Amino acid sequence: MNLYDKIQATAAFIQSRIKSIPTVGIILGSGLGDLTHAIETETEIDYEGVPYFPVSTVKGHSGKLLFGKMSGVNVMLMAGRFHYYEGYSMEEVTFPVRVMKALGVETLILSNAAGGTNAVFAIGDLMIIKDHINLFPEHPLRGPNDERLGTRFPDMSQPYDHALIESAKEIAAKNNITVRTGTYVGLQGPTFETPAEYKWLHTIGCDAVGMSTVPEVIVARHGGMRVFAISVITDLGITDVPVIITHEEVLEAAHAAAPKMATLVTGIVAGLKS
Repeated sequence: MNLYDKIQATAAFIQSRIKSIPTVGIILGSGLGDLTHAIETETEIDYEGVPYFPVSTVKGHSGKLLFGKMSGVNVMLMAGRFHYYEGYSMEEVTFPVRVMKALGVETLILSNAAGGTNAVFAIGDLMIIKDHINLFPEHPLRGPNDERLGTRFPDMSQPYDHALIESAKEIAAKNNITVRTGTYVGLQGPTFETPAEYKWLHTIGCDAVGMSTVPEVIVARHGGMRVFAISVITDLGITDVPVIITHEEVLEAAHAAAPKMATLVTGIVAGLKS
């Protein structure tokens, strides 16, 4: 079965089990599962039960789809994403984004845990992603292009929606939440970066680095979706002194920042009411 047919089959399966069609899709990163409390859940589906869906293998990713309302808007939320380093192909990593589009999602909101390379950042900061640098070894659009999914050569001059970025800044100011804005670099992982890599990434224009998000954004833009993304800075690589990083510490920092992120996300979604 080709990709398009898989997408349609999965979308049809989900449509038969949900009460309302989502217009906003949300993907949660490591340690940000608390954001699930911001949604009035109507339907919950484990990834294992969804046709053609991979299953997340990473701690901090619960592996379920939630459907319901957030700020009065119909949303589809992924509690846990798939990563290229887990061994999945780029098609599998980005498949849920394709399904979201097929279901009617027009706006995609992504979150992640990231390492900071900007000297003004602190652990726990929220960074709105204004642009990205793709350093993954495989491109999610590599291979034959199906025009039903998007154009062969999609424009990436504005991968992150400027209006949504400004909305997030206004919400942050009203709620006394400090936010940074910067460029995110996507790497394969699963190793955290070496001190030399952190220095190099900052030199090429990186403010934060992680192992996700970029492929999902590319596919979302390929499908014509609006995109907003935000990182929690969970570790720093800004000094010459080596700092040992553990996944547990990343999860702890992300968990602590989750309430602030929930305020921003719910506010953005509220602004999307038609």
